[in-house]
Amino acid sequence: MDVLSLKSFLILIAYLCGSIPTGLILSRIIAGIDVRKYGSHNIGATNVYRILGKKLGGLTLLGDVLKGFLPVYLVYKITGSETWTSIAALATFLGHLYPVYLKFSGGKGVATALGAFLFLSPQIIVINILIFILVVGIFRYVSLGSVFAALAMPLLMCLFQSYQYPTSYIITAAIIAILISYRHKENFKRIIKGTESKIGSKS
Repeated sequence: MDVLSLKSFLILIAYLCGSIPTGLILSRIIAGIDVRKYGSHNIGATNVYRILGKKLGGLTLLGDVLKGFLPVYLVYKITGSETWTSIAALATFLGHLYPVYLKFSGGKGVATALGAFLFLSPQIIVINILIFILVVGIFRYVSLGSVFAALAMPLLMCLFQSYQYPTSYIITAAIIAILISYRHKENFKRIIKGTESKIGSKS
């Protein structure tokens, strides 16, 4: 296997890891239900939390974060390439949004993106999480906090120039921010109508 083939294979692995539907697997194994049939019909941690409680919601969050972090970490360690690492981060994220195992119908990718950024930009991830907490604390919408945090990431990368983030990392962060915002379009509609679930509410 030549170098290009190896890197392409690693990107495929990253996508397949991202495609693992953590929330669906946990809801079926532990609770015996398909979480897609309840609440927002999403496979992510927020819907699992609302339907099945903190424990399964937390496990889903952890699983989605890990599947975002590990492939990106491994691709960097194997290739040493910032460009290919960026591609791996995007592939993992897209795997969650469009999982091959679920006929390309997945979640919104927030936790998976968090996992990827824990490797790409660990220096500013705390600031990003604080932005999420602040927005959710004020408005009580997880969806709104997720979008604000996603949009803030590429801006923070540009702002904190002392860390010298590669251009490929910033571009990846911008693409992820756009896709997360797009995946929350229905949430925006519900917020405008006043029907979006707030943090602490039950579906």
